[in-house]
Amino acid sequence: MRSHHVIARLAHSSLLPCHRKRTVLQRSFSSQVEITTHHHTSQHTSYDTQQATALVDSLLEHTASLIQDTSAQHHHVIAFSGGVDSSLTAALVHRIAPQARAILGLSAAVPAEQRELAVRVAAQIGIPLQMVETNEGSDPMYIQNAGQACFACKTHLYSTLQAVYASVDQEAVQLYNGTNADDTNDPTRVGLIAAQQFRVQSPLLHINKEQVRLAARHCGLLNWNYAASPCLRSRLALGVPATRDHLQRIERAERFVRQQLAMHALFNETCNVRVRLLAQNRVCIEVDEGALLEYAHEQVTQWKLYLEDDLQFAAVQVRAFRSGSVAVISHSAKK
Repeated sequence: MRSHHVIARLAHSSLLPCHRKRTVLQRSFSSQVEITTHHHTSQHTSYDTQQATALVDSLLEHTASLIQDTSAQHHHVIAFSGGVDSSLTAALVHRIAPQARAILGLSAAVPAEQRELAVRVAAQIGIPLQMVETNEGSDPMYIQNAGQACFACKTHLYSTLQAVYASVDQEAVQLYNGTNADDTNDPTRVGLIAAQQFRVQSPLLHINKEQVRLAARHCGLLNWNYAASPCLRSRLALGVPATRDHLQRIERAERFVRQQLAMHALFNETCNVRVRLLAQNRVCIEVDEGALLEYAHEQVTQWKLYLEDDLQFAAVQVRAFRSGSVAVISHSAKK
């Protein structure tokens, strides 16, 4: 067991070995300081660093309480995606247990851009990253996409993570995820049941998404303000099968839309963009309200040339982004 003195020393030292970051963990405390953000605008913004310091201290202490053994014989494995939640979890666990490893499950539901981001963030944290193939794409429960796909996916993910360490005592293997308090209030996140079954630890369980971003920003994580990017299966309306073809076409469609939106001066990594696959092979482009949404409405006629002719979608529409907009049962959804 680590002493309170050790925990305090960890909490007030730098979480990340990244030389580019500037945070108050490396400076004297003050209530408001300017920091350099990592998105492309190069704007300087301020935040309450005393509040953020206290939050990170608390998270480190809580994470240390979850880690029973930091010896080399114990394996601490983070289910990693490159998103801000699992990134902060990885940074915390790696700081307490330096032998920790991040593992990214690969499937048709993980776009290439997400893999690239995961590599960048893991390198910034300094945690080893391993990529392994998962098999949810062959599971009828997952393909059916009738409300239990997330449970099937996480079951395959955690099983795969355990299989990586099949040759060692499973009691010496501890899994972690980036589940936060807001996630527990979302009834569509049935993957949380799988996490319970595999005894996955969640260092962020008692803080909300806003606090996650604040802590990640304070730690200097490059993706602290990036828009959420859940798996591609979440783009499919319930009842639309999660086939490889559907997932690959949605990946190509969303990449295309992002490339087109990138021509607008206001577009950056913080903007929410989704291409949803609805019933009858229709797609809906969702963009944050405001100038980008107006731009999408103006350009969609041109975009249809690719989305309908090349990707073979039956129809294309544009609407304002809403998180989880297709995570409801649609009685009209057909295979």
